[in-house]
Amino acid sequence: MSEKEEKQDLQKEQNNEEHKETSELQAKQQELDELTDRYKRILAEFENHKKRSQKEREGLYNSILGDVVEVILPILDNLENAAKVETTDENYKKGIELVLKQFQDVLKSKGVEEIKALGETFDPELHEAVSSIQDDSKGEKEIVQEYRKGYKIGTKVIRHSMVVVAN
Repeated sequence: MSEKEEKQDLQKEQNNEEHKETSELQAKQQELDELTDRYKRILAEFENHKKRSQKEREGLYNSILGDVVEVILPILDNLENAAKVETTDENYKKGIELVLKQFQDVLKSKGVEEIKALGETFDPELHEAVSSIQDDSKGEKEIVQEYRKGYKIGTKVIRHSMVVVAN
């Protein structure tokens, strides 16, 4: 073999090795890209799962809280009625008012809100009309009397307000 042929063979071997290394590098890069893509997808799925779980926990908490508060609301109604009663014993009346205030503060701290009714426009999602009256001095569907207070947690109604609607 001549020197020229040896150089050509050497050049071919180097080209083959470079081509082989380039092919291996491309294969490794493709594998890395696939793994990176898979990692990103799994990470996104995990984040979605965390958000969904958090939302479900909050919904369950509000549902359970709503159930408990719904059972307690008649007691609150009775405390409010007891506070309205005239009595000669002022200490007794103050005691009832303090218990009522404490009860209302606890409910407020848990996110329970009273639904506004008097003077508001009737909203069937918040109010339950038990009667209607004709009164030209009032606006259309204006609430003029409240028989029972309504309560909600966020946007979830625990108990609708029982109201009398004008016109």
